Amino acid sequence: MISWPMPFLPAIPGTGPGLRLLDTASGAAEEVASPGADFTMYVCGITPYDATHLGHAATYVTFDLVNRVMRDAGRTVRYVQNVTDVDDPLFERADRDGVDFRELAADEVALFRDDMTALAVLPPDAFIGVEESMADIVARIEALLASGAAYPLSVLDGPGHDVYLDLAQVADFGRVSGWSRDDMLAVYADRGGDPDRVGKRDALDPLLWRAARPGEPTWEGASLGAGRPGWHIECTAIALEHLGVPFDLSGGGSDLVFPHHEMSAAQSVALGGGDIFAHHYAHQAMVGLDGEKMSKSKGNLVFVSTLRFDGVDPMVIRLVLLDHHHATDWEFTDEQLTVAQERLDTWRRALSGNSAPEAEPLLAALRERLADDLDSPGALAAMDAWAARSLDGEGADPTAAGVVARALDALLGVRV
Repeated sequence: MISWPMPFLPAIPGTGPGLRLLDTASGAAEEVASPGADFTMYVCGITPYDATHLGHAATYVTFDLVNRVMRDAGRTVRYVQNVTDVDDPLFERADRDGVDFRELAADEVALFRDDMTALAVLPPDAFIGVEESMADIVARIEALLASGAAYPLSVLDGPGHDVYLDLAQVADFGRVSGWSRDDMLAVYADRGGDPDRVGKRDALDPLLWRAARPGEPTWEGASLGAGRPGWHIECTAIALEHLGVPFDLSGGGSDLVFPHHEMSAAQSVALGGGDIFAHHYAHQAMVGLDGEKMSKSKGNLVFVSTLRFDGVDPMVIRLVLLDHHHATDWEFTDEQLTVAQERLDTWRRALSGNSAPEAEPLLAALRERLADDLDSPGALAAMDAWAARSLDGEGADPTAAGVVARALDALLGVRV
């Protein structure tokens, strides 16, 4: 797939410190580091059956901050993101609307690209769909079957075999989430699992390959027969192919901790990828509306594209997202757009004079806040304080405004 354009990243003086980030697996803020020359990051992408809502945007802006902070620290970043263009919700929406699922996916991916471009999100180096990865996914599943780490299960109402991973053979299953078995079973069915499937060795065993059923899209699966892959194996295969393991950071929304990220890691271990799939796991908290998590299934969505088409400055949308810490659930209100617009207007006025307070202390504060678990609200507050001093007539540095504007762009992705 084609990613979106890379925006210009302005140069700013000096380099930033390393990043400490709340790690989901350990529950503690840890230094995000790796032994390799490149910093490698995989972030789970969209299922393209609807437009980008603020929950999606919060996730991609959060990991965009990771990308920017690591680059500012002098690291080369290798970033991979998937697109789940083979999945039940996509097929169901296409059937409902009477369109081909590939056409629907193409339209929504195009809109997603436009949203990410408008929000100044740095693009992934590899933007990979399931369809284009099908041969590799099939080969990985065949390898799991050949090693005995997976098993076939006859389809009850037709020919062919589904394929499941045998979790009993995966050491340290549960390390990513830290959840108990009871906690896992409580949500598994609601999050795409099939715990009641007759014949499975364990209720939690994840589906790797679904044999062809009448009326469903199918792909050739070599020795697996016609069918399509399960959800979790796509990210395992794409990460193995485009990053290798262990990579440095796995990210996504907090609703992906289990089962998706847990199962993706288990499959990698079963494939002989070592005991570690990713060195670090980080997750964006949920964004709510009217007292519930914002989600496509509930329909309580605020779309980035709708806000843009209604005339909201994309930088205002980005400021709304940055004003909430990535690890804390929050609820969107229209008032937040007003507050963000006022903040942006204030910053622009503060940067429009002939002189301003020196930039270096602010630049240090921005780097310090972002390096401390992506404290973007703290970074915004530091800029607010600088802007207030500038508007009060403090400072006489004729070059400060230019440095500050470039720093806001490079570190926060906010173009003033």
